[in-house]
Amino acid sequence: MKPSGIGGMAVIEGVMMKNKDEYAIAVRKPNNEITVVKKKHKDFSDKVKLFKLPIFRGMLAFIDSMVIGMKVLNFSASFFDEEAEKDKKEVSEKTNALLMALAIIVSLAISISLFMVLPVLVSNLFARWIDSIFLLSLLEGIIRLLIFIGYILLASMMKEIKRVFMYHGAEHKTINCLENGFELTVENVKWQTKAHKRCGTSFMLLVMLISLVFFVVLRPPTLPLRVLSRILLVPAIAGISYEFIRLAGRSESKIVNVLSKPGLWMQALTTKEPDDDMIEVAIKSVETIFDWRGFLEKESEEEKPQKKAQKKRRDSKQEKPQASEDETKKASAVKEKSAKADKKTIKTKESKKESPIRRKDTAKSEYSATSEISIASPKSDYEEDDEILRALDKYLDFNDDK
Repeated sequence: MKPSGIGGMAVIEGVMMKNKDEYAIAVRKPNNEITVVKKKHKDFSDKVKLFKLPIFRGMLAFIDSMVIGMKVLNFSASFFDEEAEKDKKEVSEKTNALLMALAIIVSLAISISLFMVLPVLVSNLFARWIDSIFLLSLLEGIIRLLIFIGYILLASMMKEIKRVFMYHGAEHKTINCLENGFELTVENVKWQTKAHKRCGTSFMLLVMLISLVFFVVLRPPTLPLRVLSRILLVPAIAGISYEFIRLAGRSESKIVNVLSKPGLWMQALTTKEPDDDMIEVAIKSVETIFDWRGFLEKESEEEKPQKKAQKKRRDSKQEKPQASEDETKKASAVKEKSAKADKKTIKTKESKKESPIRRKDTAKSEYSATSEISIASPKSDYEEDDEILRALDKYLDFNDDK
């Protein structure tokens, strides 16, 4: 899987896709026509180099995503609200920018109050029963996580949000199709997974989990200080979460994959299976800001040397068994000949190792056995020794009788 660098978000009856400083919004209008608008976004990091550094670029990306999100949501909503469209024409650009800034500030205030301040206040209610600041901070993190999950569950019950979540699924499937090396067709996109490591849902869950770790370690003693620390540390937590999401998007490390699992599981709540019309909208959005055909061609050219190397390895492995078969046949023949020769030598050695210094009865049996092997051969040294022994036995018996 090769990362494309494309990000996106679902809007009302549409999909926004972003590539570098360009983004496109594709919306299916009530008359079933797809309208696509391409725009540029000026990156503030070009003016302030500090926001190109790790952690700081995540802070800026968090604000940028909110700004672009507000713009594209207003754009998509304008096709379904005639009064809003009329008001939009009458409002000047300066007033519109001011309203946009106000909307972002209000959204941030609500988000920070709901997910950062509220858990502190709720956990503080248990302070009369829990003396440990560590346990209170841990309880606060669990409450924060439950509020986040509950918020998503409640939102998913709304009919309009359900359709947004379906477009969210179309966005993920389209990017996955491209990054897995397949052409952007409705059929190819349909069987792709809905989960993606660079998703905003994963980002928000990471913010909750990292804040839990931060606030368990940093434990101001008083309630006002705890509330203030939660607000001030939001940018740093967002920056760290962004860096992990960025790493997860281009890494296949087992550790990164394991750490990404909770975010992928959470995406089951915020992404739903899209229909073909939604997938078509997502494809149109990608095609407007990204040359996906050139991307796939470049990827295939990069894979060619690897495929050639793999083919050579396969061919060499196939040739080796044929050569080894001939060698094994020759080796087995040599082994058989050497085994036969070894058997003959073992037999002759065994026959030579028979000891002649035995009693009469054993000597006779040994003599008969060896005489069968050495038929039609002159007397051996062993036979001469046997005759001497028999003569000695007779001599000893004669002396005993006396």
